[in-house]
This record gives sequence, C-alpha cells and structure tokens, in this order.
Amino acid sequence: MNLSFLRLGWRTLLRDLRAGELRLLIVAVTLAVAALTSVGFFADRLQGGLQRDALQLLGGDAVVASDNPTPAAFVDKARALGLQTVGTMGFPTMGRASDAQGGASKLVALKSVETGYPLRGALKVTDAPGGPEQTTRDIPAPGDVWVDAPLLDALGLAMGDKLLLGDAQLRIARIIVIEPDRGAGFMSFAPRVMLNAADVPATGLVQPASRITYRFAVAGAPAAVKAFADWANAEVKKPDVRAVRVESLESGRPEMRQTLDRAQKFLNLVALLAALLSAVAVALAARGFATDHLDASAMLRVLGQSQRTIAGAYTTEFALIGLFASALGVALGYLVHNVFVMLLAGLVESALPAPSLWPVAFGLGMGLTLLFAFGLPPVLQLAQVPPLRVIRRDVGGLKPASLAVLCVGVAGFAALLLAVSSDLKLGFIAVGGFAGAVALFAGLSWVAVKLLRKSVNEATAPRWLVLATRQISARPAYAVVQVSSLAVGLLALVLLVLLRTDLISSWRQATPPDAPNRFVINVMPEQADDFQKTLQTSGVAKYDWYPMIRGRLLAVNGQPVGPDTYTEDRAKRLVDREFNLSTAVQQPAHNQIVAGHWTDNEAGAVSVEEGIAQTLGLKLGDSLLFDIGGVQNEARITSLRKVDWGSMRANFFVMYPVQQLEGVAVTYLAAYRAPEAQGFDNALVRQFPNITNVDMASTITQVQRVLDQVIRAVEFLFAFTLAAGLVVLFAAVTATREERAREFAIMRAVGARASLLRQVQRAELMGVGLLAGFLASAVAVAVGWALARYVFDFAWTASLWVPLAGALAGAVLALLAGWWGLRDVLRRPVVDTLRRAAE
Repeated sequence: MNLSFLRLGWRTLLRDLRAGELRLLIVAVTLAVAALTSVGFFADRLQGGLQRDALQLLGGDAVVASDNPTPAAFVDKARALGLQTVGTMGFPTMGRASDAQGGASKLVALKSVETGYPLRGALKVTDAPGGPEQTTRDIPAPGDVWVDAPLLDALGLAMGDKLLLGDAQLRIARIIVIEPDRGAGFMSFAPRVMLNAADVPATGLVQPASRITYRFAVAGAPAAVKAFADWANAEVKKPDVRAVRVESLESGRPEMRQTLDRAQKFLNLVALLAALLSAVAVALAARGFATDHLDASAMLRVLGQSQRTIAGAYTTEFALIGLFASALGVALGYLVHNVFVMLLAGLVESALPAPSLWPVAFGLGMGLTLLFAFGLPPVLQLAQVPPLRVIRRDVGGLKPASLAVLCVGVAGFAALLLAVSSDLKLGFIAVGGFAGAVALFAGLSWVAVKLLRKSVNEATAPRWLVLATRQISARPAYAVVQVSSLAVGLLALVLLVLLRTDLISSWRQATPPDAPNRFVINVMPEQADDFQKTLQTSGVAKYDWYPMIRGRLLAVNGQPVGPDTYTEDRAKRLVDREFNLSTAVQQPAHNQIVAGHWTDNEAGAVSVEEGIAQTLGLKLGDSLLFDIGGVQNEARITSLRKVDWGSMRANFFVMYPVQQLEGVAVTYLAAYRAPEAQGFDNALVRQFPNITNVDMASTITQVQRVLDQVIRAVEFLFAFTLAAGLVVLFAAVTATREERAREFAIMRAVGARASLLRQVQRAELMGVGLLAGFLASAVAVAVGWALARYVFDFAWTASLWVPLAGALAGAVLALLAGWWGLRDVLRRPVVDTLRRAAE
C-alpha cells in the first residue's frame, strides 16, 4: 500500500499551520462543536440524573395518580399481585401561626402520608434547622407535622410550636431535608408540610370541590410490577375510568421537567444557529484555502504526484485538522456545560452523574462531518489542477462543487442537526429556515447587483463610485456569495439584539402593572357574603369574583370522548381531567368574544375559550355534556372567547352565561390587588381558615428569577453564535482578497492613486454591508414577530429603525472586517503582487 500521501498530508499540514492558512477553519469547527457538545453534555447529565433518581422521584416502582381517591380496583389488583402499596394525598393550602405568635400565614404544599412511605428512597430529616441529617423510615406521628426549614422563618415559628392547618393545630416535630418523591432538585414555590393521614379529617380542608392529587405507589418484584403497570394502563383507557393516570420509570413526572425542557429547547436552537453559521464560515474559508493552493497543487503534478496522492494528502490534512478542532471544541463544550449547571442552580441539582461518552463521540463526528461536507469538496478539486497551470494561470481554476457532492454533504449535516435538536419540529424550523434565508438573500442580492450597474451614471458619478460599481458587477457570483454570507452572519447578530432587548423585555412586561396579585380559592358558599364584605371594608373595591365548579367533559354532540379520542397530547390531558367551570350573567370585561354572541341569562348555553376549542376541535353549535359532581349538564356552545392568560385575571375555559347552576357543588374564587396595609393576608386567613390565599407577587418574582436563570444560560451560549457570526463576516469579506490585490495592483500600475483605491474599497465594503444588513434586519424582524406571536404569545411590533440600524451596522461591521482582513492589500508592493500573479 502506498503511504506517500500520508507523509505529504502531514508536511502540508505543518506548512499551512505555520502560514496561518487553517486558522479560520479551526475556529469555525471549534465553535460549532463547542456549542453543540455543551448542550449535549448538559442534556446527557440531566437525563442520567433523572434515570438515576426516577424510582425515587416516583416514590415507588409505579404510581397511579388521580384527582379523586384511588379506585378500589387498583388497590385490590396490587394486593392480589403481592405488591407493597402506600397512598399519599397532596394539595396547596394555608399554614398559619397562632395569634399569640404573630398570626403570620404562608401558602404551603400539604402532603399526607401513611405507614410504609416512601416505598423507594428514604426521607432525610433533622431535629432542628442546621442540625445533623438522619435517614429515617418513620413518618410524622399523629398530631405532628414535618416541615421545610424556610417555613419556620416565614411564620416566625420554632421547633415544637403549633402550626395551624384549617381547624387543626399540629406540633412541628422535624425539618425535612430530602423528600425523595418530591423531585430531583427542581424549584418549588411552596414549602412542604407533611402530616400523618390520620390527621387530615381534623383539618377540615378536604371539601367536595377541593383540588387534590391522590398518588397510589406500588413496589415489588419486577414481573409483578410490570403486570400491574400493564393492567393499570389498560384499565385507565376504559371509558368509565376517568382522571386516572399511570406513572412509571418510562413515563416519569413530565410536569416537573417543563421549565428545563423549555430551557433545553432554547439552548438547542442557539446551538443549531451557531453550527449553521459555522458551516457557512467553513465553506467560505475552505474555498479561500483551495484558491490559495492552486499553484502548489499544479507544482505537485509537475513533480510527478498523482491525483490520488494529492487528494489523499489533502483529505489527510483535513481529517487531522477536523480531529484537532473537534477535540478542542469538545473540551471547550465540557467547560461550558458546567457554566450551564451553575447558571441554572436551583433548577437542577449540582450532583448530577458524570456524562457518558456519547457527547464526545457526537462532537467528533459533527466536527468531521462539518469539515468534510462543506470544506472538503472545493479542496478535493486541487487534485484535478492540470500541470499546465504552472505556465498558464488562466487554466485550472476552481469550479462550483458538483450538485451530488453538495447534496450528500448538506443532507448528512442536516440529519445530524435534526438528531441533536431532539425535537424534529425545532430542527426542521431551524434548518429549513436557515436554508430559506440563504436562498432569499441570494436571490435578492443578485437582483440588487443587476440594478446597481444600471442605477449608476458613469458620466456624472464620482470616479470611486464608478470603479466600486464595476468591481461588484464584474463578479456578480462573488458579490452574491459575499452579500448572502454577510447577511446570514448579520441575521444572527440582529436576532441576538432583538431577543435580548425587545422580545425578552416585552415578555417580562406582559403582565400589566395593576394586575391582581392575590388569588383566593376554596371560599365556601356560606362564607361568600362575609368574604366580599371583608374585602370592601379593607379598601379592595375592584376584584374578580367567580364560582368555581369542577366538571368532566363526557361527550361532544352525543359522542363520548376520552383520551383515545384525540391524538394531540394536550387534548388527551384536557379530557382526562376535570375542568374548572364557572358562571357569570355578564361577559367578563377582560374576555373578548371572537365568534358567536354572549347572551345574558341564556339557559343551556356555554362560552368556550378559543384555544381549548381549537385543541379539542370544538365549534359554535356543538353540544357539550359535563359530569359535575355526579350531576350531568348538557349545553350548546354559543360563543368563543379570547382569553389573555398573562393578564393575571380570573379566567376559565368554559363559562355558563347564568347566575348559577342548580344542584352542583361550588366554591368561590377571588382575584384582587391586596391593600398595602400590614397584616391584611394574615387577618384574612384567621377569619377564613379554610381558604387558600395565593400570593402571586412572590410567585411571579420566583418565576421571574427562573426566567432570568434560563435567559442567562441562553445568553451565555449566544456568545458562540455571536462569535460564529463574526467569523462568517470575516470569511465573507476576505474570500476575494487575492483577486482584490491583483486588480488593485493593476490599477496602481496604470497610475491609480492609493487614496482612490482606498475609497473604492470602502465604497464596495459599505455597499455590500448596507445591503446585507438591510436584508438581515428585515428577515430578523419577521422571525422576531413570529417568535413573539407563536412562541411567547404576546403582541410585539418592531421599531421602524431596526432595518435602518441593521443596514448601518452591516456597513460598519463590513468596514471593520475589511480593515482587518484586507489591510495589507493596498500596502503590498505592486511588483510583489504582479510577481505572485505571474508565478
């Protein structure tokens, strides 16, 4: 086997490294691999942590969760299979200190447990805040509660004090350090209070319309657990089994991952954009590399090297460069993913397991694919350079890559990007949108180049403008490539600015400043008048007041519906749970009717929120049958409402336009802006101990903090996209450096002054930058609007200055990149340039 191409490839690699001709390729590949592997490492460790803790997160080998007490059939089946079982019950409520201890109140996450809890994992508790941790298999004794430490500070209580829960007073006995089935370090908005199931009736908190989650956990031999899970999954699909779902190692607790899933999608999107930009930079840099090596390849042919040897040598060189740059990118990505873990502290636990080797292998494969798909095709043409080029420089130039080679490379790269996106929709939007933007930029820039030549009157225009116009129009293909590449890079930069400023600011400010900051639920009918009088005497003149009715959708137009009726996950979840229904004689002022009519006191009618109507395929005139606490109620859809869920007002999916529904259990909901008076909330909870008072001010602050954490992580990764965009700008501007040098040398040889050529160069760069900046900004505005409308779900209109500012920014950046990359073009001696051209 002839190994000469390996030695030749190694020698050319060392020579090109010393000459700095591979610098741009290495930077582009490193950026792409670092961006993708940083997200890959993060996702891999997160997934490993979730799998490691899955059984503890569930509290058993499988769990049956329901909105009502666990059906007896499930309990009987588990016992028949010889499985261990334990039940828990959880819901939010208000915990209070006694009046003698200040009477402070706090929203808590109440959880009742029974002997045997937890079946998997173990509780860790302390006897005092900051005390030594101890693992226990016990549960709170009757009359005792175990609480999270922050609750003591919030209520001003100490160990041994009484905590008031509804009508009961329970002693604080221990501090909870780790609750295995609560989650793997995810943020919780309410401190935990754990009590013995025997104490629940004494609290009086469980009412007919209360929202309670019942969890029935099982554990045992794998075969018995699988048999139970298979039976339970089949059972919950039966039409008469409602609001019951089975959670297992495979299904997990998806609601706990919502924030992190959203963050990971953002990170994936930014990483994809960085990789796509790097692909453009690699293609531009590789073509410039190939152009610079035409003469060297012709000399190798003269010296007797075969086409196969030359092709093998350059393939070897690019393979070694790809491995080096990819390894560097993997190392950088590993460091960056640790920054993600720090920035998302509180959302993910820091003690995640070590990553697997999959992100390393993927990063190396992505780097080599990127280099071979976009960089190698023009370089392989060097093997076909004829020896005649040594004496005739007009032969053996680079040709456009064959369509087949280009398609295979691009398809492979796109497939890898779709794989790393972990979301086909996201991947198709990113890759397809990128391809569409490139095609749009190319088409519009070609039209602009054609119009440019016709719009400049050479008889009256300044000389520098005439020469700059000729420079651009003489090479329309180069101009199109340059404008398109610049526009792609600028598109990323403008999107960064819009996302960081206008879009994120609009998202944060979507909630109006006078929105309600308190939501009170579980107000009983006999308390309604007294509760409203208390609000009014406290100075709360404006508040939302609606009955809350729990009902389950049974049928649409006489046809029974269930999870199997729909294919969309959200629709399945909606019909598998009870809705919060309400009544109101008049249309809510903060709801807009978008179809049909709201008629006051119209019997047998309902108004449906347009979003849920679209999800469930409902339309005007459809008949809906609800089961409301055993009472069936059928009504016809007479109107569709548009609801602003970000308004923080009381909103409902389904409303009856009547004063009340006869024969159904109701509680009341109030939404209002709390007065500034100190102690108002505590006094309200003391007067009405069964209510749940949700302080949305603190919750919104916590949600905002989570949002800020996610935004910081995304912005950190944006730095890679920013760097990739700048690399594209530099590669696009310097792609025609040698052609510019030769043309300027000829002009200087025939008498053109350096000042004139400097004006020509600046005019050309400014023209290309202006056009690219304008095109990029226009597309960025469209993308920003789509993100605001379909992702962030708020109204946003870009300022008119964005395209203008983008065009000016493009001109400035093109000038700066040109100054840095082309600064030696006008300084190079004419004789030196012409000698290079003749060699």
